[in-house]
Amino acid sequence: MTRQRPYPSDLSDARWELIGPTLTTWRTERRSKALDIGRPPEHDLRRIMDAILYVDRTGIAWRYLPHDFPPWETVYGYFAAWQKVGVFDQLNGLLRHLLREAEGRDGEPTACVLDAQSVKTSANVPAAGQGIDAGKKIAGRERHIGVDTLGLLLAVWVTAASVSDNVGGMHLMSHIAATHPRVTKAWADTGYRTKAID
Repeated sequence: MTRQRPYPSDLSDARWELIGPTLTTWRTERRSKALDIGRPPEHDLRRIMDAILYVDRTGIAWRYLPHDFPPWETVYGYFAAWQKVGVFDQLNGLLRHLLREAEGRDGEPTACVLDAQSVKTSANVPAAGQGIDAGKKIAGRERHIGVDTLGLLLAVWVTAASVSDNVGGMHLMSHIAATHPRVTKAWADTGYRTKAID
């Protein structure tokens, strides 16, 4: 039965079928490790994910979630728990694998592309979290990103803009090597021409 989608960010039935089993398994495993006390979960996992996607798409604060979602404290609690144990990484990996196969590729990548982008930050960001990219003359942060050859995310690391591409590249390569051992080739621009290439 098709459910009404009150917000554009809500999951379609097809998308829920892809990620629902992962979230349901997480909840079942968590409940099996807990003491057999307390009441069972009362909120639907799909509605919780819809609320998380709503916050992500709109940029609102958790406390401003519309009242037709579960309480914001519940939604944030699930978000924090899923982030801590790597559920979002697991979902990203699952969707990347499915998309690669749909494109006629092997589910696991064997090559990646590295790059970095400096972005200006707002005046509200603490100075300790910022830096100056001397080459681009930007005060802010830097996004170091590793993707597969389809452009699907493998790793990301956000730093102060003063962190060099080499340091970011080595961090990304270490993470990619640990999580995607089949990757044997990487493409990068000249910002990675010394230590990262070695």
